[in-house]
Amino acid sequence: MIEENLSIWSLIVNASVLVQVVMGILFIASAISWVMIVQRGIFLGAAQRGFREFEDAFWSGVDLNSLYRDLTQRAKEDGGSDGIENVFRAGFREFNRLVQTDKADPEAVMEGTDRAMRVALSREDEKLNISLPFLASVASVSPYIGLFGTVWGIMNSFRGLAMVQQATLATVAPGISEALIATAMGLFAAIPAVIAYNRYAAMVESINSSYETFAEEFSSILHRQVHAH
Repeated sequence: MIEENLSIWSLIVNASVLVQVVMGILFIASAISWVMIVQRGIFLGAAQRGFREFEDAFWSGVDLNSLYRDLTQRAKEDGGSDGIENVFRAGFREFNRLVQTDKADPEAVMEGTDRAMRVALSREDEKLNISLPFLASVASVSPYIGLFGTVWGIMNSFRGLAMVQQATLATVAPGISEALIATAMGLFAAIPAVIAYNRYAAMVESINSSYETFAEEFSSILHRQVHAH
């Protein structure tokens, strides 16, 4: 009889309303975080592959004007683009616009080009960091939410003991078990979130560093071109 009462499902169903609310919050947070973990993993993996493919094309000796036209055309067909392609297109577009003006000053051209690439880098950084704050929140808050449910469940168990003359295992076990389930669910939500956040934050930092390095190299190439003209 005790084993039946201590089955996980029966403990969840028979838990107090507040503990059930805590479990529901943790379940929803866990489900959303798993969706974001999968989505971020796919997006960041695609960003890394896209950067490597772009670098291979860029350093293959292709004409920059041809590369810009191809990327712009592909962005129109796909309804937009992400990653280092946007940084390249923003910088090269601004560079061509400023160079074609009358009496273009080389320093002003490079200043405008670098500014356009910095804006593009900032936008790409925002895209890369989407969902990471939520994962960080789940990782840090979930254990405390679960602990709150545990404290409440144990408190109810001790209140129930005050109403009986003799405490037995059958009297105490269900309340303590339902309380510990809340803690377990809090950890179940927090552990994947903190692992994913740490991994993805490191990936974002690495990708951003690669983007910034390319932007500096690209700026040096354009700097030589504008002074050659």
